Amino acid sequence: MFTKNRIGLLMAALLVLALGLVACQPQTQPVEVTRVVTETITEEGQEVVVTSVVTEVQEVVVTATPVPAAPIAAPDPTTYVSQTFGDMDTLDPALGYDTASNTTIMHVYESLIFYDGNDPTKYVPALATEVPSIENGGISADGKTYTFHIREGVTFHEGQTLEASDVAYSFQRGLLQSDPNGPQWLFLEPILGYVSGDVTEGIQDGAFAGDPEGLKAGATPEELLATCELVKAAVVADDAAGTVTFNLAQSWGPLLATLAGTWGSVIDQDWAVAQGSWDGDCATWQDHYAPGAENTPLGAVANGTGPYKLDHWTPGEEYVLTANENYWRTAETPLFEGGPFGPPAIKTVIYRLVDEWGTRFAALQAGDAAVVAINTADRPQVDPLVGEACVYQQGCSPTESPDAPLRRWTGIPGISRTDIFLTWNIAPDSPYIGSGKLDGNGIPPEFFSDVNVRKGMATCFDYDTYIAEVMLGEGIRNNGPIPAGMLGYNPDGPMYNYNPEECAAYFEAAWDGALPATGFRFQAAFNTGNTARRTIGEMLQGELGSINELYQVETIGLPWPTFLRSFRVSQLPIAASGWQEDIHDPHNWIQPYTFGTYGGRQAMPQEIKDKYQALAGAAAAESDPAKREEMYFAIQQEWYNDIPTVILAMATGTRYEQRWVNGYSEELARVVPGSFVYTMSLQGQ
Repeated sequence: MFTKNRIGLLMAALLVLALGLVACQPQTQPVEVTRVVTETITEEGQEVVVTSVVTEVQEVVVTATPVPAAPIAAPDPTTYVSQTFGDMDTLDPALGYDTASNTTIMHVYESLIFYDGNDPTKYVPALATEVPSIENGGISADGKTYTFHIREGVTFHEGQTLEASDVAYSFQRGLLQSDPNGPQWLFLEPILGYVSGDVTEGIQDGAFAGDPEGLKAGATPEELLATCELVKAAVVADDAAGTVTFNLAQSWGPLLATLAGTWGSVIDQDWAVAQGSWDGDCATWQDHYAPGAENTPLGAVANGTGPYKLDHWTPGEEYVLTANENYWRTAETPLFEGGPFGPPAIKTVIYRLVDEWGTRFAALQAGDAAVVAINTADRPQVDPLVGEACVYQQGCSPTESPDAPLRRWTGIPGISRTDIFLTWNIAPDSPYIGSGKLDGNGIPPEFFSDVNVRKGMATCFDYDTYIAEVMLGEGIRNNGPIPAGMLGYNPDGPMYNYNPEECAAYFEAAWDGALPATGFRFQAAFNTGNTARRTIGEMLQGELGSINELYQVETIGLPWPTFLRSFRVSQLPIAASGWQEDIHDPHNWIQPYTFGTYGGRQAMPQEIKDKYQALAGAAAAESDPAKREEMYFAIQQEWYNDIPTVILAMATGTRYEQRWVNGYSEELARVVPGSFVYTMSLQGQ
């Protein structure tokens, strides 16, 4: 016979079973329910309570309690894995000029100063003991002399002690090595006053720029010696005093911003010489001039003072960093106020090269990667996995799926932009121009030198669709190389807009009216794995083909090293590529987009480069912001007239990461390449 307590326990157990059979949403479920039936009856004039147990099948509406989410924890809190596309180009800090290379260089090497992680428009000491200013005597009254006191007790990864002479050597080597495809133009302009971006500017009017063999054969010993002595007089070390002094050719406000970049990295002189780099002798510098990423002896090795060491680099597969357990920072010398110090919390950093989005997405889903490269078009596939949403300077909050594994950061001010670069004079040996003639099966090398072709390209691109569908609405159009909101950007300046009728008219006017009947064919290149850039080419392909079926554009994906090298030698007819600012100043956009980096890759005519060089140089030298702004307005108008490049839209930054990643710096993300892992840790089991 059942007692009431035993019946109650049985009912509870059966109800738990019923709840276990249903999903998390309210629904009906047929279950066997045992219940106690109590009746009061009258027998022979007396009330009698009769209790019975009844089992029956009923439709029960139940709502299950969600199963608690598993704890958010890294599978290995000592290892940070990033899956990306695009290999490094070089580990030589004097040559590194792409995001992949500079992300690694930033972790391995250090500069004299670094960005303040709480306000990256300000700077904090790194290998220098203080940031120089006029107030502390580090900057002269005329703004032409900067003196840095070098920190004592710092050692390189291979055990050598940092000296002031190592700092001076690092900059002297970079300036003399130069290389037109590297970042040294950022220093050549303020330090030597050279605007060509090449250290040979002072030798026979720059006749040997980018030509190491020509320099060695054609320059006189006196010219070579004078160039080296000029560089050595501009950057001077005093080991006894522990100081390095920069003697500038002109006052240059953006110098501190420039020094904080990876191109300001300090290397060990003795180690570099042992690797086969320049020995510091003025008699030999020309032997190391313009080596290119493929020939520098420091291209695949590294020995810095930073928080991470290079473990190995397997090109095309991965590059791996390991913690520097002897890192010099102490509690008294954190990276910035409230920032990290001592050896890194994350001991191993692995960058795996994975071109296929499906593979990267699977790794993100499984938690096998902390972050992966995500093209804008792939974000909708990732968003359902976001459990925490963070907005720049507004904090974080749970999403509608609070147990989901990812964290998403949005609204980070953009410092990079992808644009369509048109090569005005394509290298004749280019494999991407078909026949090389205007015969319908190719294009001549000078195809884009016709301004009507360039205007046709600018009016044949559907900017609104690109922003809405490729950038998912997270883009702001720019009417020239200067980003919107920066000093010198004219919001009322003219802008090319998508207009198929105007596009057709421009192409009809180009090349003496030959194009509509003859047509053309060429290839538009993008770096493999970058679906946004591939889509740019496909959009042009579709638009031009819809205007005239004889206007043929084929998209072609190239591995990043191949893409970069082909672009540098002007083989690509058009290239969907990008620029990430080095310093937050309009000069850092005007210079590369006209007479600098891209002006060279696009093989713009010399008279065009000379025009912009004069305009930009005058604007950079002007100290009055109001006058400077007017000068940049004028440059923007010239840009509209010439349309050297099809300018697209500046994107705001978005990042997805596992929620077990801690310490991502949204402020540093505004100014550093990639992510600075030293500020991070991973939540353990």
